[in-house]
Amino acid sequence: MIIQFKTSAPQPLIQAFCDRQTAAEKVVYQVKHHVAVIGAKAVTLTDDEQANVDSISNDDPSAVLSSRLFQPEDTIIKLPHTEIGGRTFTMMAGPCSVESADHIMAMAKVAKAGGATLLRGGAYKPRTSPYSFQGMGEEGLIALRKAADANQMDVITEVMDETHVDLIAKYTDVFQIGARNMQNFSLLKAVGKTNVPVALKRGLAATVDDLLNAAEYIAANGNQQIMSLERGIRTFDNKYTRNTFDLNAVPVLQKLTHFPVIVDPSHATGEWDLVTPMARAGVATGASGMMVEIHDDPEHAFSDGPQALKPATYLKMCEQVQAIHTLMQEW
Repeated sequence: MIIQFKTSAPQPLIQAFCDRQTAAEKVVYQVKHHVAVIGAKAVTLTDDEQANVDSISNDDPSAVLSSRLFQPEDTIIKLPHTEIGGRTFTMMAGPCSVESADHIMAMAKVAKAGGATLLRGGAYKPRTSPYSFQGMGEEGLIALRKAADANQMDVITEVMDETHVDLIAKYTDVFQIGARNMQNFSLLKAVGKTNVPVALKRGLAATVDDLLNAAEYIAANGNQQIMSLERGIRTFDNKYTRNTFDLNAVPVLQKLTHFPVIVDPSHATGEWDLVTPMARAGVATGASGMMVEIHDDPEHAFSDGPQALKPATYLKMCEQVQAIHTLMQEW
């Protein structure tokens, strides 16, 4: 059951209602004036509470806290240099892996020049082969943080394991949960217990409902600062592209959830020359932001070189994406 109290409802009144449900051993979640009583079909309201209720819904989706039935308005994630969600468009850019302190500093300058406010880079890398480069670890996190701070940017980096959460939280502004870890429920619970925003990537074969329920694990543990990343899914043909970019998912997710939706054309296509056209398509769907990989020498990149944009290509792509976003804001 989802109960929407009026925005003018006193918080002590809402809290008293929640306390009464908790005392009755019901599972209750509250965010501002939104209240979910999980599994309940009926509740008793006092006269004062009833007078302060806007609506009550018994048609609960499985991902209650992630749904627009629970929170109709968009979630806005605010970082020191970035605002994600609503009518803003956020660019996130950087190399796949942090390769050295000098290299990530150089790539941060390029990312910033294109309008990016979030610097991406992996210090711990999940690789298909155990013999591939696995990342620089904490040394890479330190370099990533220094490069971002020097360019007035925020940091987004991947957390692979729940044992790394506390360490990575010292250096990052956003946890990235990779596609392979989308249903690593122990990890989702761990980041849900922090106050660090989470960028949750859609799994290789995950449905939209799978993604929403994965986000629910984070939200149910207390962290409502979540964004969903569409990065392509595995279909019957991966000969010409790394994955299939499911752009349908962007407006579908925006209809179903209040969390921002971000697109990742780099991982979706796996080929640098396809990134720009799919980036243009991604922003045209109305996504709240974009994550792309850049590298000044892709042929010698430690990981994912074929999909990385060289600086000049990245800057041109950013111009086009921003122009499309500006045009859409006028409609």
